[in-house]
Amino acid sequence: MIRHCVFARFRDDVPETERAAIHADLEGLRGVIDGMGKVEFSANFSPEPFARGFTHGFTIDFRDGAARDSYLVHDAHQRAGARLVAALEGGTEGLMVIDLEVTQM
Repeated sequence: MIRHCVFARFRDDVPETERAAIHADLEGLRGVIDGMGKVEFSANFSPEPFARGFTHGFTIDFRDGAARDSYLVHDAHQRAGARLVAALEGGTEGLMVIDLEVTQM
């Protein structure tokens, strides 16, 4: 399984309603991308001082790398990603993405 981890620095002027709409856009991709699991979205609440300004994050679990790859090139993902980037400090500078290979429990 692939866990797609995305960390974001939203601009201060982006309202919570827009953040929720971005989450909804991403969640909606589950209906069109086979092997895509639930999107978990949250503000950072870690007490550790290592966030480096990243205020929010989300994860998506994919059945495998092929499902993740389908997501990456899908037109709906491209639109959702562009909406996310437009809401971030410095565009893609306000974004960090890593993918982890995890074993299911």
